[in-house]
Amino acid sequence: MQRVCFQLKVRPDRIDEYVERHAHVWPEMRQALHDTGWNNYSLFLQDDGTLIGYLETDDFEAAQARMAVTEVNERWQREMGDFFVDLGGAAPDASISPIREIFHV
Repeated sequence: MQRVCFQLKVRPDRIDEYVERHAHVWPEMRQALHDTGWNNYSLFLQDDGTLIGYLETDDFEAAQARMAVTEVNERWQREMGDFFVDLGGAAPDASISPIREIFHV
């Protein structure tokens, strides 16, 4: 099982709305995450907009690829894209760069 951690930056003026959107994630999006192997998925948000994501999966690249072809993910990424800083036009999920794990107990 791979443990994947990543960091993105939410626009400070959009933090409240970002939090609200995640209080009501679409059921079909939740199901797609489950079906494509995004297990034990959590997001943590600091007051400055620093977003830390964590998930567990058998194969992160494969889970990302499976999620990328779902219709619900395309809609979600399109709606979420404007919440982030410095994505260079990429979708948020395509901008995930895993942080190297150096210790685990």
